[in-house]
Amino acid sequence: MDIHGQCDSRFAGVRDALANNFREHEEIGTAVAVYAGGEKVVDLWAGHMDAARERPWREDTLCLMYSLAKAMCATCVHILADRGEVDLEAPVATYWPEFARNGKEDVLVRHILSHNCGVCFADAAEPGDIYDYDRMIAVLEQQAPAWPAGSNGAYNTVNIGYLTGEVVRRVTGTTVRDFLQENVCGPLGADYRIGVAEEDLDRVADLTPNAGGNAMMTQGNDGESTLARAWRANPKPFGTEEQNSTKFRTAGIPSFGGFGEARGMARIYAALANGGEIDGTRILSADTVARATTTQWEQKADGMTGRPMRYAMGFAQNPSGAALFGPSPRAFGHLGSGGARAIADPERNLSMCFVSNYQSEGMGVGVRTEAVVGAVFASV
Repeated sequence: MDIHGQCDSRFAGVRDALANNFREHEEIGTAVAVYAGGEKVVDLWAGHMDAARERPWREDTLCLMYSLAKAMCATCVHILADRGEVDLEAPVATYWPEFARNGKEDVLVRHILSHNCGVCFADAAEPGDIYDYDRMIAVLEQQAPAWPAGSNGAYNTVNIGYLTGEVVRRVTGTTVRDFLQENVCGPLGADYRIGVAEEDLDRVADLTPNAGGNAMMTQGNDGESTLARAWRANPKPFGTEEQNSTKFRTAGIPSFGGFGEARGMARIYAALANGGEIDGTRILSADTVARATTTQWEQKADGMTGRPMRYAMGFAQNPSGAALFGPSPRAFGHLGSGGARAIADPERNLSMCFVSNYQSEGMGVGVRTEAVVGAVFASV
């Protein structure tokens, strides 16, 4: 397998891990980028954009990163907090009055960022409503919280992008996808976007389901599961066929519809690892990054997926005994259900992003992702 790009000699193990994923784990197409000390030290890509292996993975290939979009939407709210336009301790209804219906008047902005607001279901939604942003907002205004805000952590799979996105829209009059481009991706030169423009569709890699199944998709499509209740607004079934459609790619689903290059996401996280700034471009103050990455809750089994989780305000952290984001307890980032991973480690001033178009076997974890993440930190 030809692996393209650049790799600092200190990180040769990352290249080896990528190659081994093709030899041992049926990788199809992949990319990884690493920043250390504010410098890009790894930028590699290999394989193909399709399961037939007819379209080589390009330097500018875009890949669906799933829930990495959640942290990007949260970052937009933190930017507004940095500017004094949003108070994280204020009720969401301060900015979105209709949200206060049916017992949600005590839900604070920090609760929706932290996945512990209790508004993790959309019971009045119909399959496919994720494509109708205004319909989702109306449904969330009706929804009663599943528990008092702040009392229980539960990974907010579908709703969080709409919740944070509507705060951004009410305050700025701009959609969260446009705000992200104007205030994060554009200034940093990071090729990542929530929703793909028509002219960029030929750059998007096709997803392939894992031969062994994907734990998130399996649980989410099981009509009896808690996760399936949270996925009520998703098309049925919700899998790679839907996610490969032009409709999904262009829709701009704020919770899990972000596409990009690994190097673009690694650059965003390089700024976050460095206190909010890289190469003279600042997206957040250091104090705001510190607040955004302060732990809000940890549970051995979160109220949605049953996984061990520790969450800050929009960013996941290592739960006890795990190293999803490397060895540092201060590290943070996000997982994507297909296996994408973005990490910032402030102690090492290091960031990385890994993507693949062959879904992982777990809920955002899998042998290929863990091998590359492990190789990055073994190289430091």
